[in-house]
Amino acid sequence: MRLSTETALAMLRRPSDNDTLGGRIWRARDAMSLSVKDLADRLGVRGDTISAWERDRSEPRTNRLFMLAGVLGVTPAWLIAGIGEAPKDDLSNTISGQLRDQLAQVKKLHEQTGKAISALEMELNRVLQDM
Repeated sequence: MRLSTETALAMLRRPSDNDTLGGRIWRARDAMSLSVKDLADRLGVRGDTISAWERDRSEPRTNRLFMLAGVLGVTPAWLIAGIGEAPKDDLSNTISGQLRDQLAQVKKLHEQTGKAISALEMELNRVLQDM
């Protein structure tokens, strides 16, 4: 695959992922909901090897790196340098769900506060009329 100079420059201008190779391997594996054993089985390596890669204690050889990218559904460029799209994970859905729940709770509290203010105003008006 050949890239034009403009495409290559545009890719380089995108903000890169500042994680390590091991961190990106772990994130991509997590996004795919794969265990270390599952990934190791798919690549034909030991689980200890995957763990060493994820902890940045060793790095995969080039042929394994390309296999790893294919299995994890990311580009080799993202794995190596964090350039390009990161894998999508459920974390954003989880966070947005939590925020929606919190917003609903705040709205409910807001409604209850409004009712309490109205009740307090009515009581204050009654007390002032009795004086």
